[in-house]
Amino acid sequence: MTTAERVDRGLLGSIVAILAITIVIAIFGPDFFAHTYAAEDGIVEYATAVFLLIASIVLVRNAISLKSRGMGFAFGLTLFYALLFFLASGEEISWGQRIFGWETGEALLEHNKQGETNFHNLVIQTPWGELDLVKTVFGSVLTTVLLIYLVGLPLLFPRSTFIANLANRLAVPVPRLSHAILAVLSSLVIALIIAGRKWEVYELIFSLLATSIFLLPQNKEHTK
Repeated sequence: MTTAERVDRGLLGSIVAILAITIVIAIFGPDFFAHTYAAEDGIVEYATAVFLLIASIVLVRNAISLKSRGMGFAFGLTLFYALLFFLASGEEISWGQRIFGWETGEALLEHNKQGETNFHNLVIQTPWGELDLVKTVFGSVLTTVLLIYLVGLPLLFPRSTFIANLANRLAVPVPRLSHAILAVLSSLVIALIIAGRKWEVYELIFSLLATSIFLLPQNKEHTK
């Protein structure tokens, strides 16, 4: 077993452990769940930021490997994906605002519904009314896209030549079946839990899944 395979096994095992711990805490300590376990600046939130950053680093490593193999287009796309995960990591903890204690700029303060240094909590005025990014772009839309990626893509990739060629051309790391199973299981568990801030745990699980996917995707010959 390679180092990557051992790390991957540890990541997937961690997801199962987190789900089990989450269920126990939600049942026996719902107040602890909402105000400590999944709280703002709590262990779940910071762990999510850390693993989103690690996922970004794995993508950078993959990009360097692709460049060394002369795959320039895949190199550029993979760097772009790495940037997205780096931004997601920073957004998760408001770019360290509460760690370092800086003030929110006036422009963000005026439009950010939590008064924080991040973009996903912006509320933008449009001709059609207020656009709450966390409820639209970063809410139902993003959740749908992620489920298609985590569940739909690994099922279609080996069955559709068009999907496989498109994913490979765009250097999209394709999840394995184990990722799809854990994504479905996690979605069901989190949906059934009755506890405040439960979706923070879902974000942590996604960050672990992403790190595992980028480490050992189905189409590794095209993405790393």
